[in-house]
Amino acid sequence: MTRVWKWNRPVTVREVLEDLQQERSIAYTTVMTVLDNLHQKGWVRREAEGRAYRYEAVSTRAAYAAALMNDAWSQSDNPAAALVAFFGMMSEEQRQALRDAVRIVQGPEETREAPEARQPEAAEARQEENPGSAEDADGR
Repeated sequence: MTRVWKWNRPVTVREVLEDLQQERSIAYTTVMTVLDNLHQKGWVRREAEGRAYRYEAVSTRAAYAAALMNDAWSQSDNPAAALVAFFGMMSEEQRQALRDAVRIVQGPEETREAPEARQPEAAEARQEENPGSAEDADGR
């Protein structure tokens, strides 16, 4: 899949083989079998070109990684704890990338709203914890 994603275009078994052979010895039939298996699993689609096939990724590498993360997260018995543990493993660069991604997903309108406007239940929970710290309805 790495080669298919890297080239971002339909590839033949021969092209993948020649690229892999720069690093190690590998048989044509091995590459053909792997690409056929990827096709059967739905990771690549293929179109006949003469007596050969051209293989193309069904999704991007990013989409594949996202699906893996979603699958792992959804199998947790405590998704919030799993996310906290995952975020704790991230480097500062990865956490910044996460913040950037959240801003992109939320869009410009949501990111300008106050946090309480986006999550009123969180604001209510904070007020219940500290009832004297919030202003009353009259602004006092």
